[in-house]
Amino acid sequence: MREVLAASRPFSWVNTAYPFAAGWLMATDGRVDVRLVVGTLFFLIPYNLLMYGINDVFDYASDLANPRKGGIEGGLVDPSRARAVHRRILVACVVTTVPFVVWLLALGSPLAGVVLLLVLFDVVAYSAPRLRFKERPVLDSFSSAVHFVGPLLYALVLAGADLGARTTWPVLVAFLLWGMASHAFGAVQDVRADRAGGLASIATVLGARPTVLAATAAYVAAAAVLLVLPWPGVLAALLPLPYAVSTWRFRGVTDEDCERANAGWRTFLWLNLLTGFLVTMLLIAIALT
Repeated sequence: MREVLAASRPFSWVNTAYPFAAGWLMATDGRVDVRLVVGTLFFLIPYNLLMYGINDVFDYASDLANPRKGGIEGGLVDPSRARAVHRRILVACVVTTVPFVVWLLALGSPLAGVVLLLVLFDVVAYSAPRLRFKERPVLDSFSSAVHFVGPLLYALVLAGADLGARTTWPVLVAFLLWGMASHAFGAVQDVRADRAGGLASIATVLGARPTVLAATAAYVAAAAVLLVLPWPGVLAALLPLPYAVSTWRFRGVTDEDCERANAGWRTFLWLNLLTGFLVTMLLIAIALT
């Protein structure tokens, strides 16, 4: 069970549960009901186990050669027990996901059901054999971003929100840009490991330095999109800028020393917690006004 839990990346649970819960609460003027509770629980643990568990199973060979794995940035199973543990992880993914999905599909509208199924397809397709979105440059970053934007989009559709509203679409677009930038920058540190393992990514195709520059530009673009929001939501435009500053520090990284970008990735992991706090304060301010 400890290995199954590690596969779900507990440190990152909040990154998917929070967008769903925040999206629902803002779209329903703070209504707390069973859909909020069940949806938040689903996107807190089962969703992350599905997302990261499948990734751990089908990326195991390359993970063995990646020095980042085996800690906060991903579990790594002992090779002598890998087959049994991986089977256990896949079974856990099905057992924990299916009941929640069936319940959510029965509770929501047909459109909400379609959105949920598309989000789950994206999660599986990112790592599953044959589809392997993660090995299709640019699509890999888009698919990864959908992992986190998806719970927010689903919450909004489930709540019947107007996606074209001035207070809604900029958030979705900016969040998508943030997610793509974050994935791209995260891939920089693995350029050499991925190439050695025969894996393709946006970073292996563009190269380390161009990917860093592209990620920084995407963070700035996310900030620019958020300027469309009305007051006080427009203050959210400040939030992507620390990420841009952090990635900009590594503008001189090369393919040969790509591993030093890991320092920036660890900054990213903790920066998410600070940003989450600031987003919470901002949402409270918006609700009060």
